[in-house]
Amino acid sequence: MRTLTVDLAERSYPIHIGTDLLRQAQLFAPHIAGRKVAIVTNTTVAPLYLEQLRAALHGYEVSEIILPDGESYKNWETLQLIFDALLRDKHDRKTTLIALGGGVIGDMTGFAAACYQRGVAFIQVPTTLLAQVDSSVGGKTGINHPLGKNMVGAFYQPQAVVIDTATLSTLPPRELSAGLAEVIKYGLICDEPFLTWLEQHMAQLCGLDNPLMSEAIERSCLAKAKVVSADERESGVRATLNLGHTFGHAIETEQGYGVWLHGEAVAAGTVMALEMSYQLDWLTLAQRDRGIRLLEQAGLPVVPPANMTAETFLAHMAVDKKNIDGQIRLVLLRRLGEAVVTADYPADILHKVLTTDYPAIASSI
Repeated sequence: MRTLTVDLAERSYPIHIGTDLLRQAQLFAPHIAGRKVAIVTNTTVAPLYLEQLRAALHGYEVSEIILPDGESYKNWETLQLIFDALLRDKHDRKTTLIALGGGVIGDMTGFAAACYQRGVAFIQVPTTLLAQVDSSVGGKTGINHPLGKNMVGAFYQPQAVVIDTATLSTLPPRELSAGLAEVIKYGLICDEPFLTWLEQHMAQLCGLDNPLMSEAIERSCLAKAKVVSADERESGVRATLNLGHTFGHAIETEQGYGVWLHGEAVAAGTVMALEMSYQLDWLTLAQRDRGIRLLEQAGLPVVPPANMTAETFLAHMAVDKKNIDGQIRLVLLRRLGEAVVTADYPADILHKVLTTDYPAIASSI
């Protein structure tokens, strides 16, 4: 097991990464203040891992809150089911919530923890690659709104993150690829040597080579922990973690939450960010294609939906948390390994990017 730290002074917390951690009671006990624990999970994960986690919580009064599975349920109605269960079982301010699942479960459990009785402790136990390398770390919690993804939520840090890499063995290939989109992101925005490493090992990662996957998770978490420690509330450098997300969130919102997985939409959005960085003469053609090729090798879509027009994209991109004073701010690449957040770009370049023939680009690489 490896342990990293998200350094936030008195709110610092550990990230434990290893195999078969779900049953290790000593990883959970230091972060549980009272006798009551509520495990929030979903109908897919519960049959696989709920009993393992319960075994580690022997001696606590445990409630199980099993939600429907899917991005389409990341809403007020499903969030209310968590509050209903907590109140029904008389959970108090010393209650600890444990999120057992992917990004949807982690985001909703964290938001519920931030709100319930004005704040209770919670622990992240992510079971998807995307959640392990991204959404479980950093304290972003929330739900989707029909007009915009993740537009309702709170910054609320967990007490700990416990990443059991064994849970990836039951992950469908599509979900694994979706997680690799966020792994690749770290190489593109802040760690070009990691990009090279991913190119060398992508086939093994897609094949779930455990030592290599553990290293990829650790390097991703190290990168995110460093950024979060420097900018917890996304006032500066943390926004660079959203490479591809402005375009990607537009895809998710327009297509319907859950039709495209988050990582799939981010991958297509990252291709659009690579193209815009190329059109601004910040990347060479070879650098643009290098990023696209790696996403494709991970089994990810590199072409946005055919039914989305420039107007459709712009309508959704106007509702984005990074926007200031009505300006659409994008995360772009000055070079591979260096990202910037900017609204200083010619409008005609953005329009060109939104109307580019991406199938032709993909077929030429």
